[in-house]
Amino acid sequence: MINLVLVTFLWAFSFSLIGVYLAGQVDAYFSVLVRVALAALVFLPFIKKVPVPLAGKLMALGAIQLGCMYVFYYQSFLLLSVPEVLIFTILTPVYVTLIFDLLQGRFSARYLLTAIIAVIGAAIMRYSAIGDQVFTGFLVVQGANICFALGQVGYKVLLEREEINIPQRAIFGYFYLGALVVTICTWFLFGNPAKLPTTTLQWEILLYLGLVASGMGYFFWNKGATKVDSGTLAIMNNALIPAGLIVNLVIWNRDANLTRLSLGGAVLLLSLLLHEFWGKQRPLQSQTN
Repeated sequence: MINLVLVTFLWAFSFSLIGVYLAGQVDAYFSVLVRVALAALVFLPFIKKVPVPLAGKLMALGAIQLGCMYVFYYQSFLLLSVPEVLIFTILTPVYVTLIFDLLQGRFSARYLLTAIIAVIGAAIMRYSAIGDQVFTGFLVVQGANICFALGQVGYKVLLEREEINIPQRAIFGYFYLGALVVTICTWFLFGNPAKLPTTTLQWEILLYLGLVASGMGYFFWNKGATKVDSGTLAIMNNALIPAGLIVNLVIWNRDANLTRLSLGGAVLLLSLLLHEFWGKQRPLQSQTN
């Protein structure tokens, strides 16, 4: 749980950095390529040889969660305003819960309910007027949401099922290599060399996003995902909302409705408390049956 909380605060800065300094100024495919390449460099020194099937699964998950997700995510800023992108990411907890249940061959109505409550809390905090002709943008953001959910849940399930006797840092390099394959292909196919970074600040932001937000962030997030159940993981996917809004308010002085922020945060906390309560009740019920 502590890993997820720490990464939440780490990623709280990423939304504003992308929206303020990169979106529309630096080619989206180049930003994604640099970010993933730098993240791969962080973990390549630790990589160890593993069975080919396991390496292939890790690369596939990285290709989905980072490669495909980033391509969708950065493109969404070209179709939508930043607030609209934020609004449309609130469905991620539902995808996390449903994908996990699908992989486990079951349906957890309680986990789905807490995820939906978390979505309601996020919606309260993020709601704003939505502009015209945003349906395509909505679909693009949902593509990013599904990729992010599928990757983290897939990683959690994979490590639960596989017997891996080496530290996670020794296998996570494969995760980034899979993402790197996707981002290299999309850059050569769709990238615009005329829109490379032009300022030192833009390069510094890319370094931060690549080495810290992606390089360290995704490792600790996915590692944290293996230590919690799917309900908590779903809820933590929306815990970025208050953190991101606070960063926006304090550093970039963006408009924020503090009443809405407080109310939405209370609903988000309620979803976590309900989940924890039901989680404790479940073993007791099994003992009495």
